[in-house]
Amino acid sequence: MSSINQNLLLMKKVPILLFFCLIRVAIGSAQEIMITGKVLDDQGVVLPGTDVIIKGTTKGTTTNFDGEYTIDAPADAVLIFSSLGFATKEIPVAGKKEIDIILVPAAEQLLETIVIGSRGQPRTKLNTPVPVDVIDIKKDAINMPQQDLSQMLAASAPSFTAYTSGGGDLSSFVSPPSLRGLAPNQMLVLVNGKRRHTSAILAASQTGTPSNAVDMKFIPSIGIDHIEILRDGASAQYGSDAIAGVINVVTKKGTDEFTGTLTVGGYPNKSPDFSDSDLTEGERALNRTSGDWDGFNFQFDGNYGISFENGGFLNVSALISQSERTIRPTVLEIDRAPLYSSDYLNNQTTSVNGNPIITNPELIAAQASGDAAAISSLTTVEGLMAARGIEQVDVATYSGLPAKTLMGFGFNLENPLSETSDFYAFGDFGYQYSDAYSCFYRRAAQADRTSFDLFPNGFRPQIYTNQYNLALATGITGEFGDYEFDFSNNFGMNSAKYGMFNTWNASIGTGSPTEMDLGTHSFFQNTLNLDFTNFYEDILSGLNVAFGGELRVENYAIVAGQEESWTAGDAGVITATEDNQLLVGPDGFPLEDLSGSPIVDGSGAPVVLPYAGVSQELVKNYALNCQCFRGFAPENESNSYRSVMAAYLDMELDMTEDFLVSGALRMENYSDFGNVLTGKVAARYSIGENFAFRGSFSSGFRAPSLQELNYSHSYTFFVGLQPFDGTLYPNSSSAARALGIGQLQEERSRNYSLGFTSKIGKFDVTVDAYKIDIFDRIFETGEFDAGQAPVLAPIIGSGLASFRINGGDISTKGIEAVVNYNTNLGAGRFGAILSGTFRENKFENINLPDLNTDLTDEELADNYVNRGLIGQFETGTPSSKIIGTLNYSIGKFSAMLRGTRFGSVQTRDSIERTLLDGSVGYADQYFTPEFTTDIGITYNFTDSISFTVGGNNIFNEYPEIIRYELRTFNLYSNYQQGSSGAYYFGRLSFTL
Repeated sequence: MSSINQNLLLMKKVPILLFFCLIRVAIGSAQEIMITGKVLDDQGVVLPGTDVIIKGTTKGTTTNFDGEYTIDAPADAVLIFSSLGFATKEIPVAGKKEIDIILVPAAEQLLETIVIGSRGQPRTKLNTPVPVDVIDIKKDAINMPQQDLSQMLAASAPSFTAYTSGGGDLSSFVSPPSLRGLAPNQMLVLVNGKRRHTSAILAASQTGTPSNAVDMKFIPSIGIDHIEILRDGASAQYGSDAIAGVINVVTKKGTDEFTGTLTVGGYPNKSPDFSDSDLTEGERALNRTSGDWDGFNFQFDGNYGISFENGGFLNVSALISQSERTIRPTVLEIDRAPLYSSDYLNNQTTSVNGNPIITNPELIAAQASGDAAAISSLTTVEGLMAARGIEQVDVATYSGLPAKTLMGFGFNLENPLSETSDFYAFGDFGYQYSDAYSCFYRRAAQADRTSFDLFPNGFRPQIYTNQYNLALATGITGEFGDYEFDFSNNFGMNSAKYGMFNTWNASIGTGSPTEMDLGTHSFFQNTLNLDFTNFYEDILSGLNVAFGGELRVENYAIVAGQEESWTAGDAGVITATEDNQLLVGPDGFPLEDLSGSPIVDGSGAPVVLPYAGVSQELVKNYALNCQCFRGFAPENESNSYRSVMAAYLDMELDMTEDFLVSGALRMENYSDFGNVLTGKVAARYSIGENFAFRGSFSSGFRAPSLQELNYSHSYTFFVGLQPFDGTLYPNSSSAARALGIGQLQEERSRNYSLGFTSKIGKFDVTVDAYKIDIFDRIFETGEFDAGQAPVLAPIIGSGLASFRINGGDISTKGIEAVVNYNTNLGAGRFGAILSGTFRENKFENINLPDLNTDLTDEELADNYVNRGLIGQFETGTPSSKIIGTLNYSIGKFSAMLRGTRFGSVQTRDSIERTLLDGSVGYADQYFTPEFTTDIGITYNFTDSISFTVGGNNIFNEYPEIIRYELRTFNLYSNYQQGSSGAYYFGRLSFTL
């Protein structure tokens, strides 16, 4: 019996022992081992930058410059090796600690798949029915001089532009991005496929019309994997603003390593050769540089990714950047821009009460000493400047890039909720302080704007902003029956608080503050999306159906600044202290106005103020408001909302393996515009394996932004050096109603595209032609005064008024081409990209309504949409842009060489003026094409540390000088390569 019991006991223990053995095996197999190896191509050349991923997770690494990698993985894992241009390979680890891999070239190069422009199955950019560029920021950034995301894209994609203004108030603080020569707000920006909010700032743009645009600098570039640029109208797929195309920023996933870069650079600020310019001899002597570098900057970027055991990840990025100003002054000769007036030099300026103001005490001292030579010298502008140690360059107008301090943080998170659903979240937070030289110098000769007590030699006002930016998207993806769904909420906010220093409100007097809060603008957007998609394999060669809905809420607010920044003081007003008071000074003569003319009645006698404490007279017409940029007043305040509801249907059908057709419909309802229906069709037809035609047609629209609908402001503008004060009124204002200006309507568009893709050996070629017609494009009018429109007199008085309008119809057409080539060269890897865009913008016709003016139809048309704005759109930016890029890597070295040709630019003057030759006409100007060269060379010291040196515009090419009549604020045109000259940098990159 005992033996039987022992056997039974043994049989009971066996399953338990087996169970523990299995657990031990499982634990053993789950233990990670360190795997090393090298990746080469079929010619034995190492492949740096190859992705090595553990299958079923986001954990991975990349090979170094020697093609070597190290990764910790379970002994039973499968590694996936992938490199651009090569077939992906999956290799089981099977307990091996060293795995060398040979990758063979794929049948098709450039295998990165994209989803922008299609909600169907991911395709390569050669297989899409519409043109899409893919910019590999993760790979290319190491050798690029540019650090700001928008500037990186401008250097890589010819159809993309982002100009940074060297002046112009609010325009100094943003680099509005645009596509195909259209306005920045006619391009939609997505992040991971979700709509990005725009900036609160409504700033002047390169296309002639102020726009609100996405401020891309707040997205840390080190946290970006790649950028997809859809060069095709996509309103029917993504909604308003997608007239010119769409940019999708795809952020990084977990990498289980820390990567960082530290970049330091600056501008040599070396004067170009002025020998071929029309600068006068005096201007050539004045427009010189000190030879000192400027614009010094540094930027630190860091990125760290964590992969979770369940397949999820968290990737975080941070940046901190600081840059000094660049200064490119426009130094006019003294006889054209004198610092002092005759009254100033000869102590003939008087106060509001007629008392003399001693503005030239040096002259008084010379007269007291009887020094005839000093007296003669001190009554000249040059002499008094010399006595005070002032050079003309010290009082010139400065333009250049602003000083900036930028900090940002971004993250990307995904985590499984179940076997069929995932949670995701991504976003960023950023802060930027900027101050800029964006104002004309206020000369002491301008008696209405300067103060001898505060600024005896004039002053240069400076504007600054504090910007805050926040973006947060969360969502759940999963399966719902046969469909995959994506339910998400996306919030974005941008706030900009404006201020000025080194300024004052002359109408208040010397009690005015010299630094002022100008007000705050904010914009927020919340977007709720629910999307469904399903791919039917058994319908012809495959049908993808996608549909969904969107609810978007937007808010735009303007909060007024401090009172002194916008108020009209009484420093220049006399109020009677007794009945029948004569308006005379202490010398008994009539008081004088700012020009020195006596204030008298029709008979030439002094003006009488009949009632004490009541009667008033404006004696000195001192400038109102904060100098350079008026603060936002209570009448400018706004707190406007809108809601948008949308539904769409998107279908993509592979009729055969060679023939693809797609279509989309979208209905949107705006709380302030009503309904809009847009549609799109596109097709691609393959002829053989290496050639395909593609084309599309779509309708589009862009609703006026809340910024365009509600922004209003009073401002100072200059004609030559003469200041004028005007106000931009909203379309809901009494001024607009009186003149007959209607409410803004949406812009509508038609987009046509036709092109082909081809693979010829190792060359990949795409060529696409397009035409975009836009109806009712939004412009700003010129300035109306009460003389032109008497109905405005009770509202604007002696001021000037302008408005936003659906001014006319425009079109743009062009050809875009991209050629890629990749091959082995010697022991290294060589790549070349040649891309270009050639376009023509045209203002088709003006939409001129009946307005309540005394102008002729021709005069009204010229002021409604002036020739300067039309010229800025048609020829104010390069009609062509060609970029050639060479990349080569060998051993521990990699290098990038890029050449960019900017096409010609022609500016058109908006007013007739006296030209340098004495005739009267428009000061139009043609700027010849420009060519710049960028370079970056990297040496990899170890697997973890590399160093890059290089530069942008390394041969210091400047644009042509602006002609004499327009050479007031800027010396150079800004719409080709910019006006900062060469930039050189060094960059330390490291991995931990």
